[in-house]
Amino acid sequence: MSQRGIDTIAVLDFGGQYAHLIANRIRRLGVFTEIHSPDTSFEALKSVKGIIFSGGPSSVYAKDAPKFNTEILQKATVPILGICYGHQLIAHELGGVVEPGKVKEYGIANLHVVDSANELLRDIPLDSPMWMSHGDQVITLPAGFCTIAETEDCQAAAVSSSDRPIFGIQFHPEVTHSQHGAQLLLNFARICDCLDSWNMKSYLPLISERIQEQVGERNVFLLVSGGVDSTVAFVLLNRILGPERVLGLHIDNGMMRLNESDKVLEFLQSEGMDNLMVADATSDFLTPIATESSPETKRKSIGATFLRVKDRELERLMLNPDEWMIAQGTIYPDTIESGGTKNADLIKTHHNRVAEVMELMEKGLLLEPLADLYKDEVRMLGEELGIPHALVWRHPFPGPGLGVRMLCSDGNFEGPSISDVEGLEDYLEHHGLRAFLLPIRSVGVQGDGRTYAQPLVLTNPDLDWDANERHATAIANRFRVVNRVVWQVNAVTTSAPLLVRQFCDKPNLDMLREFDAICTEFLQKHNLYESIWQMPVVQLPLRLQGKPVIVIRPVNSSEAMTANFARIPNAKLLLLWGQLRAAGAGALYYDVTHKPPGTIEWE
Repeated sequence: MSQRGIDTIAVLDFGGQYAHLIANRIRRLGVFTEIHSPDTSFEALKSVKGIIFSGGPSSVYAKDAPKFNTEILQKATVPILGICYGHQLIAHELGGVVEPGKVKEYGIANLHVVDSANELLRDIPLDSPMWMSHGDQVITLPAGFCTIAETEDCQAAAVSSSDRPIFGIQFHPEVTHSQHGAQLLLNFARICDCLDSWNMKSYLPLISERIQEQVGERNVFLLVSGGVDSTVAFVLLNRILGPERVLGLHIDNGMMRLNESDKVLEFLQSEGMDNLMVADATSDFLTPIATESSPETKRKSIGATFLRVKDRELERLMLNPDEWMIAQGTIYPDTIESGGTKNADLIKTHHNRVAEVMELMEKGLLLEPLADLYKDEVRMLGEELGIPHALVWRHPFPGPGLGVRMLCSDGNFEGPSISDVEGLEDYLEHHGLRAFLLPIRSVGVQGDGRTYAQPLVLTNPDLDWDANERHATAIANRFRVVNRVVWQVNAVTTSAPLLVRQFCDKPNLDMLREFDAICTEFLQKHNLYESIWQMPVVQLPLRLQGKPVIVIRPVNSSEAMTANFARIPNAKLLLLWGQLRAAGAGALYYDVTHKPPGTIEWE
């Protein structure tokens, strides 16, 4: 997708969860980026003005480390920046030593600048918070390299070569947690002598040309979930191809939010798009997962059912398959977290990355107009297309809907208690914390890899947000059995809830729909809806005093790759808890985990 005449920085994707986020962050600076495999030919990179080696889940000394074209490092004369794994790889290839660190850093670390004159660290304070997510570290630098910044537990946190414009950093400047990370990336773009000539206005003609080229004379059939991504994709295709060549289908899977399908139809019809149909397929979706508790199996079933219903509707409409392509609103995180990039670790399988979808892709029958964009870029594209603000800035909602927010269980669980985890009981006692491990597991991401571990509940009623954040980060870093920490709101009892059988059936989903609607209305009433990027409402297969346990997951993010938990004022939070309790909730947990180590969704 390179554009002639536009300065470009290449990002070599070693499979890290942040690889494409690096590219996204640099695009925000007005510099175009391209993603390349690390074993790409040197010829493919000859026109770029800089190269970044991304992070990744592997170890440089592992037998299964990603294949890397060493010619790139040997021959490139443009500036090179290695981030995390990329930093370790550069050191390893140039004669340095990489070993497992004595301390594995996951979270905020204080970066102390040793050489403030280095151009990579221009305008960065002598001490600043940067995000770490690594187990290995560079122990011995290659010849000609020197340390330009360090942390308490990582001496070679940033290094620079005196012979060539090569830099390595152990932290992640691309994540929002790194306070001055954007400045560092801007410094690197300046070192590459790149001009800020890239924006969504310039991207629109490019994506229009690509769509017309891929579609040719065919028409496009799009599944419209009602979320921001599929809505922007639907409007984009209508504008480029014309409504007579585009047909949208919104499938009500029985797992939508309250009145979701009606709102979707109203939104798009108000924009003059009458080429959207709605099909009620509730039983098609709920029947196959009626007794299913595995998150991965649920996701795959939902994705496969979408395609079966789609095929049924296509047959009903008698659309000629040779004349129609299938489109979907896939964005970068969907691909990355499903292990869709060459070296990526599977975090979770998205409904638009199941086997049937991959088969369509291989046959050239799948159109994904937003597949190069992150959520923030999709929103900007939506604004560029003139879509109303209220629609573009709706909270993200997963394709499988409430199906991944209804945690299911057959009532059986085997896992450790706090006393079984070495050091955890001592940590809690030292800090005066009351806590218990939940008899369930949730998905997380640590060190660029997937984790599936037990959440820990803190029940001290007097914990403020700073204390919650501090303990959540420390616990997830120190105890691998925990990848998510929640705080019980206004805990009147510290007893652990009971695990029960719970599945995705209509009564449970109706209950969750009501809880979700209460939370959405609460955010809107208290002017929090736009200041909080997303707030999943999760129903756990747990009961306290016979009543369901609810988790809220308010987060702030812009691209879904990383997120901070959002802080709702305590007085308002108590009002929300009062409403949920009146609606039948037995307990309210507040997820105080950043991403990483906890994913935004629990499944």
